[in-house]
Amino acid sequence: MEYDIKEKKKRPQNTNLKLIKNGDMILTEKGRDILSSPKPYTALWEKLKFWEDKKLRIIGIGVLLAMVLLLAVGYYVLTSYRVNTVYVEGNIHYTNEEITEMVMSGNLGNNSLYLALKYKDRGVENIPFVEKMDVTILSPDSIRISVYEKPLAGYVEYLGRYMYFDKDGTVVESSNIKTAGVAQVTGLDFPYVVLNEPLPVENKDIFQQILNITQLLSKYELITDKIFFDYHYNLTLYFGEVKVLLGKGDTLEGKIMRLQYILPELEGKKGILQMENYDENSKNIPFHQENAKD
Repeated sequence: MEYDIKEKKKRPQNTNLKLIKNGDMILTEKGRDILSSPKPYTALWEKLKFWEDKKLRIIGIGVLLAMVLLLAVGYYVLTSYRVNTVYVEGNIHYTNEEITEMVMSGNLGNNSLYLALKYKDRGVENIPFVEKMDVTILSPDSIRISVYEKPLAGYVEYLGRYMYFDKDGTVVESSNIKTAGVAQVTGLDFPYVVLNEPLPVENKDIFQQILNITQLLSKYELITDKIFFDYHYNLTLYFGEVKVLLGKGDTLEGKIMRLQYILPELEGKKGILQMENYDENSKNIPFHQENAKD
C-alpha cells in the first residue's frame, strides 16, 4: 500500500515571540514602570493623604474653637455672676453673717450661678438645727438664701446637754448651747435619750400638748423660759420671775390670750399668777407677789 506523504509547511517564525516559563510574569513596559516605582499608585496615595490631613485639620480647628468658646463662657460666668449682695431669710439660730459664711465657703463660693445649682432644695448635714437651704439668684450679683430650720417644740436637759425635740417628741439635735426662743420642758420622766428617736416618756400625748402650747405662745407673741408639768400633768409656764399656773389643757387658748395683757403689768415683779380656774367669766386673777430677794 502506498501512502502519500506530504511535507507540512512550516509557519513563518515570529522573531518577536518570547517564550515565558511557568511562574514568570508578563511585564509590559508600563508594568515595569509601575513596579519599579518606589510608591505604587503615588497619585492616588497622595490624594487620599491630602483629604486625611484636611479632615484632621478640620477636627483640630473644631476642637480649638470649642475650647475657646468654653473658656469665654467660663470667663463670663466667673466675672458676671460674682456675688456682691446677699439676703438671708428664715434663720433663727444663726446670724445672717454665719449663714452667709456657711453657704459661700469653698471654691466658687462667691459665684451666684454655682451656689444656685449647689443649694437647689438641698438637705444640709453637720449644721445643727438646719434642715435645708435654698439659694435663689435675684440678679447676677445678688442672691437670696432661704434657711429651713428643723421645727423644734422644746428641749430637755440630759447629762449636761440640751436635747432638742420636734412636735412628735423625736430628738433632732443635741447641743451644749441654749437656743433663744425654744422653751425648756421639765417634769418629764425618761430613763435615757437617743438622738433621732422619740423621748421614752410614759404619756406620748404630752408632745401634742407641748406643740399646742408653743403654737399658742407664738400666736400671741409670748416667749416662755420654761414649761413645767407636774405628776398630774398640770401646766406651769415661767416668764422671768413670774410663775403662771395654768392647770390642765382645758381653755388653754383663752388663758394665754388673757395672759398677753397681764404680763406687761407684772414686769419687774416676782410671784405666782394663778390661772388654773380662769375662764371667760373670771374678773379677778390672783397674783401672789414675792420679795425679789426670796
